[in-house]
Amino acid sequence: MPEPVKKTVSAFAKKPKTQEAEEGSSVLFEAETEKPDAKVKWQCNSKDIAVGDKYVITAAGNKHSLAITAITKEDANVYAVIAGGSKVKFDLKVVSKPGAPVKAPAVASGKSDVDPEKAPAETAPPADPAPTADPAPSGDPAPPAAAPTGEQPVVAAQDAPPAEDGQPPDTRQDLTGLFTEKPTSGDVTVGENITFVAKVCAESLLKKPTIKWFKGKWMDLASKSGKHLQLKETYDRSTKIYTFEMQIIAAKANFAGAYRCEVASRDKFDSCNFDLAVHEARAAEGFDIRTAFRRTSADGKEDSGELDFSTLLKKSSSFLKSSNRAVQVSADPDSDVWNILSHAPSSEYEKIAFEHGITDLRGMLKRLKKMKKEEKKSAAFIKKLDPAYQVKKGHKIKLAIEVANQDVEVKWLKNGQELQPTGRYIFESVGNMRYLTINHCSLADDSAYSCVVGEEKCTTELFVQEPPITIVKNLEDQMVMKGERVELVCEVSEEGANVKWEKDGVELTRDESFKYRFKKDGCKHVLIINEATKEDCGHYKVKTNGGESMAELLVQEKDLEVYQSIADLTVKAKDQAVFKCEVSDEKVKGTWYKNGVEVKPDARVNITHIGRNHKLTIDDVKPEDEGDYTFVPDGHAFNLSAKLNFLEVKIDFVPRQDPPKIHLDCMGRTAESTIIVVAGNKLRLDVPITGDPAPTVIWTKGDKVVTEGDNRVHVETTKGHCVFTIEGAERQDEGIYSVVVRNPAGEDTADINVKVVDVPDPPQTPRVLSVGEDSCVVQWDPPLFDGGQPIIGYVLERKKKKSYRWMRLNFDPYPDTTYEAKRMIEGMEYEMRVYAVNGIGMSRHSPASQSFVPVAPTSEPIGLCVEDISDTTISLKWRPPERIGSAELEGYGVEYCKEGTDEWIPAIQGLTDRTSLMIRDLTTGDKLQFRVRAFNMAGPSAASTLAQPVTIREIMQRPRILIPRNLRQTLVKKVGDTVNLMIKFQGKPRPKVIWSKDGEPLSPTFASVRNSEVDTILFIRKTERTHSGKYDLQVQIENVEDKASITLQVVDLPGAPEALKITDVWGFNVALEWKPPKDDGNCEITGYTIQKADKKTMEWFTVYEQYRRTNCVASDLIMGNEYVFRVFAINQVGLSLESCNTPDSAYIQKTAIEYKPPTYKDHDFTQAPKFTHPLVNRSIIAGYSTTLSCSLRGSPKPKVTWFKNKMDISNEAKYRMLSRQGVLTLEIRKPCTFDGGVYMCKAVNDSGEDIVECKLEVRPQVPREEKKKEV
Repeated sequence: MPEPVKKTVSAFAKKPKTQEAEEGSSVLFEAETEKPDAKVKWQCNSKDIAVGDKYVITAAGNKHSLAITAITKEDANVYAVIAGGSKVKFDLKVVSKPGAPVKAPAVASGKSDVDPEKAPAETAPPADPAPTADPAPSGDPAPPAAAPTGEQPVVAAQDAPPAEDGQPPDTRQDLTGLFTEKPTSGDVTVGENITFVAKVCAESLLKKPTIKWFKGKWMDLASKSGKHLQLKETYDRSTKIYTFEMQIIAAKANFAGAYRCEVASRDKFDSCNFDLAVHEARAAEGFDIRTAFRRTSADGKEDSGELDFSTLLKKSSSFLKSSNRAVQVSADPDSDVWNILSHAPSSEYEKIAFEHGITDLRGMLKRLKKMKKEEKKSAAFIKKLDPAYQVKKGHKIKLAIEVANQDVEVKWLKNGQELQPTGRYIFESVGNMRYLTINHCSLADDSAYSCVVGEEKCTTELFVQEPPITIVKNLEDQMVMKGERVELVCEVSEEGANVKWEKDGVELTRDESFKYRFKKDGCKHVLIINEATKEDCGHYKVKTNGGESMAELLVQEKDLEVYQSIADLTVKAKDQAVFKCEVSDEKVKGTWYKNGVEVKPDARVNITHIGRNHKLTIDDVKPEDEGDYTFVPDGHAFNLSAKLNFLEVKIDFVPRQDPPKIHLDCMGRTAESTIIVVAGNKLRLDVPITGDPAPTVIWTKGDKVVTEGDNRVHVETTKGHCVFTIEGAERQDEGIYSVVVRNPAGEDTADINVKVVDVPDPPQTPRVLSVGEDSCVVQWDPPLFDGGQPIIGYVLERKKKKSYRWMRLNFDPYPDTTYEAKRMIEGMEYEMRVYAVNGIGMSRHSPASQSFVPVAPTSEPIGLCVEDISDTTISLKWRPPERIGSAELEGYGVEYCKEGTDEWIPAIQGLTDRTSLMIRDLTTGDKLQFRVRAFNMAGPSAASTLAQPVTIREIMQRPRILIPRNLRQTLVKKVGDTVNLMIKFQGKPRPKVIWSKDGEPLSPTFASVRNSEVDTILFIRKTERTHSGKYDLQVQIENVEDKASITLQVVDLPGAPEALKITDVWGFNVALEWKPPKDDGNCEITGYTIQKADKKTMEWFTVYEQYRRTNCVASDLIMGNEYVFRVFAINQVGLSLESCNTPDSAYIQKTAIEYKPPTYKDHDFTQAPKFTHPLVNRSIIAGYSTTLSCSLRGSPKPKVTWFKNKMDISNEAKYRMLSRQGVLTLEIRKPCTFDGGVYMCKAVNDSGEDIVECKLEVRPQVPREEKKKEV
């Protein structure tokens, strides 16, 4: 599991804020730190600020401030304050002082024809430019169409302070699409939150805008919303602005990257790109060596919780390695299995399914085949479901569609069955969008989903991806005996996971089930080998889609254990001697030897083998049976030995008084009367003695009498024998023992040398001398005490650093103290220890060596060649080795030796990191061989040498001038410009450079020349007309030369034209004529500018610009005005400084015009009466007042008369006539049934008359009693 990343706390208690200030004023930024002794640094545009007249920095305790005085426009920058690992950004916005004039942009003048009607405007002075409006505040940027023409400060979006610094990002920018505020790039620390905001104004939109957030190029973040990502949307009805937010919660390192926001509304579309940078949390003070080698996941940042030295070495970042072989492969959270499968060949499907944790591969391929590649355009759907979606197990996913009709009902189906809203299935409807959210996805949700609108349907496939299976418990190295059962066990993170087993890179399949068995027990996976053989040795690896683990299996021949060894025997004549031993294996047979000669069974010798017991029986022992007997088991390189001592009984005549005597001639001892006993064994000294009377026996060691005070020592005296026994002999028991026998007849003494032998002491700590790709050379010192026996050899063991199992490297004792261990894994960390072996046994193990990592040297550098050579130097270059290995490349060593010698001399002290080198101070004429070797922690690589020795001598190279393309044509410069020409050339040895102008040597006062080995520079600080001409460059080596020419043309403004005169005046036209200027400025005259001026105002206006001829006609002049004219000459430099003016003026004569006013006819406004809206027939109820209305027009105002049944009712009180704004109304007050009839309205004036009429029906009222009866 990844280790949790510790969140960092900001070092600031109070952060500086973005401020706005006027030009010329001062501003103060203040900050407070958590700690009073914190070191604070201020920056401007990522550069440190130095204290001076402009900037004043103060610090008092934990309060810090930055003061900026005399603010100018250049101070409008992004500032930052840094304390420890915290950095806070803020802005200074500079605005102009109120009322400050803003210079209007210049308008380019161009040729224009003068309109006679607009000619008077030319005499008026130009209007003052309108003052530029104040720039809009940054919080509410103006649309582009309303942008002012003047300049205003614009803050780049990337300069806005990040959200985590406590300041809202400055979103002022040029907005040309739907956005009124675009999301800006930001950065965040791991574990913290950040929000991106986009605003869209819907005032001019016919439909609600839809927004999408993307990461990278295609990944839609709508389906990723959850624990770490939330998308929000709000709408302000007063401003009609939609606000869309994307909030990233507890940011991780793999969240960094490029993002995109897209907004659409019908046929309008806009998008914006922005970046997110995620910074690692600052570690606590102090350095932990383990953190330098912490494994990171595949996304590059996240801590994977274990040490990975091998990957670190492959990235050339360290030489240390991890001791744990489990490599956690972090699956990319953004990988799209659907996209991978759709573009992969069918042969790769099974591999992809294993890597991404897909269990139902067959079902997935069936659904993949059914997917339609082309979909017809739908009338019900604006946006359909994507062909497939992918989600991790336990996460949630949101499926979204957009329908054409927002009131339509939709149905969601899963495998053809309609879904009902539950806690896991949530249906949402927002405008035209329809959402299906599936919470806590499981493998049961891996199905086909459809959305049905009417008769149309869109379908998608949802793939639920299980999380990567990681290895919780790694495999352990094992060393077993031949024939034993082997179980390689590992634990994975989930039950039922699929794993692969490999042996030496070859996958173990079910076809080999006769030899290998695979067992699953929950999270445990076991590889079982019932009877291990030598062929089973190797490296076994278990793989999951999220990691792998490796272990080594060693199979050793089964050691034969000795349960009971044979013992020395001392027998008398005619007695029976029995040698018996017991070994661990019943099937092992053996051979008996006497003094190196095989013993054959006969009448007296009997050999038996019953179970684990082997017995040699000798009946009627004879003196010739004395000797060394050995038992050798078949197939095993060891033996068991014992000695048979024959006790000869001598019968002598003994007088009554016999002095004591010790008989040692039959004891098993060496020539020096030394008895050897193994430490821990029982020491029994059986000494025959004689004497009459029976003597007394005293045992001494040195000057000390040996008594039975210790439970280990026993002294026993019998008739004819004295037995001295020590139980469990120890090293301090070694020495010379004396036995003294006394009786009245005398005494006798004998010395017995006892040597106690033991296993040796442990060897000294082994030292690793060198390492290779899969091996190392280890050396150690012999043990200080060899146990009394010579050291036969040593046994070595190794183990992985984090493992507990030691693996034996040799089974037979190794005689030397330097050993090369092989069959190691490159990049794995190991330890070594050594055992010493003598004739007695094996010592305890030595202390473990320092841990080491097998690393191989790199391959040799390639492509070594000579780049350049001179009389004393040579330049070599090469390419890096093809194979770097897991260790960091430390550099390259360059050496050379003279031809005919074997001494290689380093070209430089130490190593060089570059792949090229210039070797200096060599002797001219020497013939040298060069070689380059790459170095890493394992040592130098094989050498890369030149094909043949090189003679140190300058190689003649023909001179050649390399003229730049722009100098192959005439170089034109203005008077006063600087000329700086650098001309490269080739040639060896260094050529001689000669400059000349127009065939004459170039004077140093005229132009400066600087030469080097590869180029020459011609420099003229300030050009004049006299510098124009042809410059010749000559490069010469002995009699060989090369030449080149450069033409320089220095141009200036032309002089004024000459002899300007007025040749003719007619109507509104004036004909002019002039001559070209005498001084053309050393370049062609490209045209003339002709201007005119009224003598009253003398304001000049351009008539023609870039006019090519030397005569023209000025037209459209204003009559009554008197004009003068002037002409300027133009060349490629510009307009001449002086003009040529006409000596006289031209007067435009006035012409008389008779004014005839127009005649107009009076308009007749009279009109006959006409009803524009007639009376309408009505039916009313008696007793309720009613009105009859119509509309009338006419001029003069007509006389109106109302009639009932053609009778004038104008004077009757029951009727009231009204007239207002041409609307005529007749009000009938409380009519009765007699008021019914035909009503007529008549309008009359001098122009005519008009009549309109209607029918009125008056119905009687119905009494209430009759209504009740009818009901």
